[in-house]
Amino acid sequence: MTTTTPAAAVTKAVGTAHTRVEGVAKVTGAARYAGEVPYPELAHGWMALSTVARGRIRSVQDARVLEMPGVVAVLHHGNAPRVDGNYAGPFGPPDPILQPLQHDRVPYVGWPVALVVAETSEQAREAAEALVVEYDVEPHDVEFHAGHPDAYLPEGPTTEMSKGDLEAELAASAVVVDAEYSTPEEHHSPMEPHAATARWEDGRLEVVDSNQGSRFVADELAHIFSLDPGSVRLLSEHVGGAFGAKGTRPHLVLAAMAATVLHRPVRVVTTRRQMFSLTGYRSPTAQRVRLGADADGRLRALDHQGECLTSTNHEFVERSADYGRSMYDADAHHTVNRVVRLDVPTPTYMRAPGEAPGSFAMESALDELAEKCGLDPIVLRTRNEPDAGPLSGLPFSSRNVLACFEEGARRFGWADRDPRPGVRREGRWLLGTGTAAATFPVLVAPSTAAVTAEADGTFTVRITAADVGTGARTALTLVAADALEVAPERIRVRIADSDFGQAILAGGSMGTRSWSWAIVAAAADLRERLALADGIPPEGITARSNTAEAIGRLTSKERYSFGAQFAEVAVDVTTGEVRVRRMLGMFAAGRIVNPLTARSQFVGGMVWGLSMALHEEAVRDRATGGHVGADFASYHFAANADVPVIEADWVDDPDPDDPVGIKGIGEIGIVGAAAAIANAVWHATGVRHRHLPIRPDRVLMAGRDA
Repeated sequence: MTTTTPAAAVTKAVGTAHTRVEGVAKVTGAARYAGEVPYPELAHGWMALSTVARGRIRSVQDARVLEMPGVVAVLHHGNAPRVDGNYAGPFGPPDPILQPLQHDRVPYVGWPVALVVAETSEQAREAAEALVVEYDVEPHDVEFHAGHPDAYLPEGPTTEMSKGDLEAELAASAVVVDAEYSTPEEHHSPMEPHAATARWEDGRLEVVDSNQGSRFVADELAHIFSLDPGSVRLLSEHVGGAFGAKGTRPHLVLAAMAATVLHRPVRVVTTRRQMFSLTGYRSPTAQRVRLGADADGRLRALDHQGECLTSTNHEFVERSADYGRSMYDADAHHTVNRVVRLDVPTPTYMRAPGEAPGSFAMESALDELAEKCGLDPIVLRTRNEPDAGPLSGLPFSSRNVLACFEEGARRFGWADRDPRPGVRREGRWLLGTGTAAATFPVLVAPSTAAVTAEADGTFTVRITAADVGTGARTALTLVAADALEVAPERIRVRIADSDFGQAILAGGSMGTRSWSWAIVAAAADLRERLALADGIPPEGITARSNTAEAIGRLTSKERYSFGAQFAEVAVDVTTGEVRVRRMLGMFAAGRIVNPLTARSQFVGGMVWGLSMALHEEAVRDRATGGHVGADFASYHFAANADVPVIEADWVDDPDPDDPVGIKGIGEIGIVGAAAAIANAVWHATGVRHRHLPIRPDRVLMAGRDA
């Protein structure tokens, strides 16, 4: 009889560093990504995208293209299969881009207008680039700016929230900050481009895709093609980065369309340039922050107003003004998010949506308030630490932001900081340090899992999780090992197969938390069954769980991860170059399952925050409506030479209501990082930068104007 190992004989796996269980497969090339899985008779699709920002397709001249070598089909609105967009997914109605080639309307540059399918990808690309599409062009508007006259208030109970008399409290405040901040359009740009291969197999549509939730995507495909959910299978075993971009995307729908028409497997891989218009991005934001405080820095009024853009055919709101709702209390508290419809692609979730741009504005404004009050920035934040949710009044499950500041300040050497700006200098370099808080909500969603005790003494876990590079597969292995009280080497975790059942996608920092909950529940059931079993049959013994009921019993609390970001910068007075010399992030983000991959997640987020502060900025040409340089030559981001030594660590902060104590760490590393760097630039130069990125030309111009 095979049983679990007694608890005393097994060292706890959760909390100890483990290398990735799939690491060897990845570094040796054995791990296959969505664009690499071989299929016999595979055809290749290449998307042709619109070159106008608004109008109608007059004609698709495909006759000559169909005669080109290797071309087997050209799909466009005149001949493509009809699909259904009349459904509501888990996040509401779908973006109309998921019903491509259905009509002649063009809502923005980069809208799919045709799919050319050929025997090789090279033939498909050459033919797609030769395809002539004629348009009837209409006037367009792609220009986003603060105070846009067409900004409106989206529907929803939390779009605008307030308490108290804002104007009265501002008028009664001894110190007031009233400033405008902006962040530009930013793109996910994961290392692995989006790719999908679709085929029909035994009456089922089978798709290998790079995504963040195979069951979610499979269900959307079933809606789109009017199929029974059981008739669609989605596989996404290895994903080379996602950050919010890898949900259901048009390349996937087009691959399935072509496979249906041609009765053979079809692969569609996006180019880097195509990703700029097809896979979502972070909307630019224009934010106004008004803070009113007593002379001692206690907040009387907090007003955060955010504006963002969305497309004309689908609404997505970058909720930058939500950031302060959990962080700071005031007698009068007002936050609102507004949106403008423009002739641009629809934005989407991007690492720490809302919190990343919102923290830049709010944490910069708090630094300005600290300066006006003559207070240390950490002291100011300490004086405004709430006892309960500032708007909800609910207790916090745990709130260790001050512990992060205390330990971070000690490690960073904050006590030795001269608060005066512009006084530290090394040759042509001005030096400064800055700090900012970080927060991100703790989320969890029902998921299902199956755990099987195999006859050979191992255990197999099946769950429709997604490892988008975070190390989730390894973390789940450790969680399962502890739940079963066996060594991790006896655990095999299988993920990213929609046939494994419903499970939340990888997003909102809730993936590992939600999946672990389901695995722990299934493991507990399995252990009870094993205790009663007389041996394990060849097919094993399987226990399944569904955590919907358990999660539904969660008590009402404010649940957040927190952090404190620290940065030191050097600013070249002759060129305007800003160099980050060191960064430190201290986080309170629940029980850390795998310190090795967790630290990588925190550091990766902080690197992105550095990139956000100094480099990233997508620019649109108002005349054409398209990007100026949708490539990595023009879209700048932090490279190795830009990144200093970055230290990330955490304080003990398990969630008491989670079976493992997990909160979630994927998003919070980026939150507050850009503000800490911007605050450090002020400390170095005495000049505030309220508009990202802090480019050398802006530094020089601000220096001349100061």
